[in-house]
Amino acid sequence: MSGQFAGKTVAITGAAGGIGQWLCRFFGAEGATIAALDRSDRVNELVGLLGKDGIEVRPAIADIADADQVKAAFERFGEVHLLINNAGVSSHPTLAATDPAGWAADVAANLNGAYACAHAVLPQMVKRRSGSIVSVGSVNGLSALGDPAYSAAKAGIIAMTKAIALEYGRYGIRANCVLPGTVRTPIWDQRKAKDPDVLKQLERWYPLGRIVEPDEVARVIAFLASDAASAVTGVALPVDCGLTAGNIVMARELTVEDF
Repeated sequence: MSGQFAGKTVAITGAAGGIGQWLCRFFGAEGATIAALDRSDRVNELVGLLGKDGIEVRPAIADIADADQVKAAFERFGEVHLLINNAGVSSHPTLAATDPAGWAADVAANLNGAYACAHAVLPQMVKRRSGSIVSVGSVNGLSALGDPAYSAAKAGIIAMTKAIALEYGRYGIRANCVLPGTVRTPIWDQRKAKDPDVLKQLERWYPLGRIVEPDEVARVIAFLASDAASAVTGVALPVDCGLTAGNIVMARELTVEDF
């Protein structure tokens, strides 16, 4: 796959975050110019950070929940061949702790923002009759795993992906989404400081006995965006170390077997 994205511009939202930086580095190493979008001014640091490796970065500060900010950012980016809707946030762990304003904020950040970005790039992709959109959903979009507003938004990502695939396939545009399980990002370093065994507890639920690494998510996104997946569209693909294959903890208890 090396160099397949050379000469192409890849727009990545949430670019300054844990998975976002991995995505920028991964696609930059594949030859792409990175259109990096984030609501934090830390996105500007990527120019120097990735520039050391010869990666061209065009940064933009914008809150994707604001459609006008998104439109302005993408107008500056110009031609975009691949959009990766990566930005996401979860601020309300339970329904009881979620008020209407909190629900609206989480849905705006996780779903409405992804729509705004897709809306911004689809006209140019239609005109070019080619393009790819890969959105980062979550296994939370398939099951109740806490963070209900975030989860509802991630379920919406799946529906939005299928709608784009259905309506825009005739223009040569493909849309897919990945559904990561727990991913090793800096946020887990913070949680481990509070509970050193937090990951060990989580790993029990994953058939592979571990959580997902950021580069594993990047590689699956790259596959879905590549010519190797030219006939793949409308797919919601778990990248979850087997979490959604079944309940391994319950299976062990039901069968009284250690597997």
